[in-house]
Amino acid sequence: MLRTSLFAQVAFALVLGVLVGRIWPQFGTSVQPLGDGFVRLIKAMIAPLVFCVVVVGITKAGDLKAFGRIGIKALIWFEVATTAALLIGLLAGNLVAPGQGMNVDPASLDSAAVDEKTGGGSLPSTSEFVLESLPDSAVGAFAENSLLQVLVLSCLVGAALLHLGHTKVPAILPVIEQGQSVIFTIVGYIMRLAPLAVFGATAHLVGEYGLKAMSTYGKLIAVCYGVALLFLLLLGLALKAVTGLSLWRFVRYTREELLLALGTGSSETVMPRMMQKLRAAGCRDDAVGLVLPTGYSFNLDGASIYLSIGTLFIAQAVGVDLSLGQQFTVVLILMLTSKGMAGVPGSAFLALSATASALGVIPAAAVALLLGVDRIMDSMRVATNLLGNCVAVFAVSRWEGALDVAKAKRVLSGEEQPVFEEEEEEEEETKQREQEQEQEAAEKRVASAAPDVAGDGGSRRTS
Repeated sequence: MLRTSLFAQVAFALVLGVLVGRIWPQFGTSVQPLGDGFVRLIKAMIAPLVFCVVVVGITKAGDLKAFGRIGIKALIWFEVATTAALLIGLLAGNLVAPGQGMNVDPASLDSAAVDEKTGGGSLPSTSEFVLESLPDSAVGAFAENSLLQVLVLSCLVGAALLHLGHTKVPAILPVIEQGQSVIFTIVGYIMRLAPLAVFGATAHLVGEYGLKAMSTYGKLIAVCYGVALLFLLLLGLALKAVTGLSLWRFVRYTREELLLALGTGSSETVMPRMMQKLRAAGCRDDAVGLVLPTGYSFNLDGASIYLSIGTLFIAQAVGVDLSLGQQFTVVLILMLTSKGMAGVPGSAFLALSATASALGVIPAAAVALLLGVDRIMDSMRVATNLLGNCVAVFAVSRWEGALDVAKAKRVLSGEEQPVFEEEEEEEEETKQREQEQEQEAAEKRVASAAPDVAGDGGSRRTS
């Protein structure tokens, strides 16, 4: 299994990383570049891949209006899902009260640590967020790996190809399709390094932070992970009601990618593979290409749960009792700030600081209470964000009639094996090698038989 199964390799690397980080913490912190290097390689492929998938999806669908409907329906789903996550988080925070009884003196907290974590940055305002989603340079959108800007460019190129038709630009679409196949193949190569990445990231996490935070913030961690599990159960019920598909079967279908995302603490590392698996499970290309990348900016369900519970936690820890009206204000603020979090360093702390400042009753320095537990929350945020976005792809695809439900059920149940681009390439290469070997063997047989025939003929003539 370790030789053939990526899931087994990643699971083994995860356990090994925990052991190494626990026993040799200094060595554990030194292998962090293994995880960082893998993330950089994957990120280099995301922007061109999204461009190719969206352009090909629009041109194959042949209907720009349908693409617009998919975008609108996706935004509606995102808003409902994130609002539900915020409300469930607040409800759990009030019922369990994870910060109750801590009696922390805000004056004893060092707010400079938060500034160091965020790099002195700030979340963009709504107008800035919209403006920054529009590219001011075609090359810059790819160079900065700005997914929303790449999406805008992709939509413009896809619309232009639809308008011009295959007769005027017959060569462009095949080139983009071939580029998509090349990128997926490269991603397949990079994924073979996944166990090293998980080992490096896990060993660094355990070596750097140890297991002390688990005891200090045990109640907060339990609440966040419990609420995330409850939210995923509700998502599973919604998926079953809308599409008839099982979220548990989807988890089994994507267990390798989920484990990799948990190990590296980044959902971006598995975006290319998730796009492949969603397409193989019956979702149309244009729905996958638009909904999944957009969800990385607009549908941060796990982050919403963490932010709502975290806000109540720091308020309870410093002895501030938030009224119902103030908690409603928290929901409204986080509904806006959570949309601009993607790609911003220390975005969770920036959102919490903005919420505390807007309420005016929570000291800004109290946000530093979450510094010791933030990295441990990554697994919860990553898993919930990723599954929430995948459920959104299925739901919106079904809503738009862009989902082959029968195929999805066969793939998720294991009755039909999905075939990906790199596997098709490998199969073709294997077949070609086999044909070449057979041809060489046949030529050798003919060559070895030729002297015997000549010899027989000679002997007959002599006799």
